[in-house]
Amino acid sequence: MLYVVTGPPASGKSSWIEARAKPRDIIIDLDRIALALAGPGAPQWHHGETLLKVAHRARFAALDEALKHRDQVDIYLIHTQPSPKALARYQRHKAQIVTVDPGREIVMQRVADMRDPGMAAVATRWYRARARHGQGHASAVQSSRRW
Repeated sequence: MLYVVTGPPASGKSSWIEARAKPRDIIIDLDRIALALAGPGAPQWHHGETLLKVAHRARFAALDEALKHRDQVDIYLIHTQPSPKALARYQRHKAQIVTVDPGREIVMQRVADMRDPGMAAVATRWYRARARHGQGHASAVQSSRRW
């Protein structure tokens, strides 16, 4: 099964996956990929443009390969805000789309605690897009625990 886990930054997407994935399952997370590709001491969330380009390519390649093995393992893909084109692709693969959103107030507090203005901007865009599209696509909305 392919699970596409969406939600704003700091919503608990990784925690949702960690509570469900088995050791043999595949987790495709852009932040994990970027950290694996970055030099020592790189920031955990704020990545440069070049690193993100490389990490995006690696994510696409990882997903393409993982889909070949989905009869053997579950695949968990974190995609904060997939485009309509990406969602159509995921739906062709019969993905379960899961949105993890504990609520704007909790997310914005978590982002403020991270002291990363870039994350606040991403979270704001995520909530604006949700409002614009009337909650977006059909998905199972999951609340994450309070941190």
